[in-house]
Amino acid sequence: MKKYKFIFWSNGLVLILITVLLIYAKSSASASVTTLFMPPVAPQHPSERFLTYTFQILCTVPAIVCAFTWGLLNAVQPNNKSKDFILCSALIMGGFLINEFFRIHVILLNLGIPKLLTIFFFALAAFLYIGLFIKQIKSTLYPLLLVGIGLLIVAVIMDSLGIKNDIFAGLLEGLPKIFSAVNLAVYFWYVCHQELIKRGNFN
Repeated sequence: MKKYKFIFWSNGLVLILITVLLIYAKSSASASVTTLFMPPVAPQHPSERFLTYTFQILCTVPAIVCAFTWGLLNAVQPNNKSKDFILCSALIMGGFLINEFFRIHVILLNLGIPKLLTIFFFALAAFLYIGLFIKQIKSTLYPLLLVGIGLLIVAVIMDSLGIKNDIFAGLLEGLPKIFSAVNLAVYFWYVCHQELIKRGNFN
């Protein structure tokens, strides 16, 4: 019965979201219903935005893997002490993923909210996450996490410098970002894999 409730609520929430978006698009002077279903920009050549899309795909890994692992642990071992860590990991990485796909920081910037404030919010969330789960993090391959976060900070700094040369700007921001995504994806994959292996047959 629970699985049917999950299916119902999943479809129901998506339907509500679509309804809200349709109402907004219909009533807004700057939006339209057709723009909601616009396809991504088609590349002029195969390499265009290739690393950008690769980065976005890598960003999906931690959120999905952590969410699935949490759901599994919550179902078979509801008293598992690690599941809160896994859940918060899914939420943190899910928030980052949503920002990357929907460019929330750009939308907020257009609304007059400084980018620095958005960065501060994400930094605060990261510090709270690390502070709350420092013991669990220390028992993992945490250097990967530190490398991933460090490279992301480097990318943000490079972006903030406003480098005039497009090639250097792209490389100095893009390369740290993609290696950050690689290390974070590997880290959370490893964390979830080890947690499930450690629990064995979930007895």
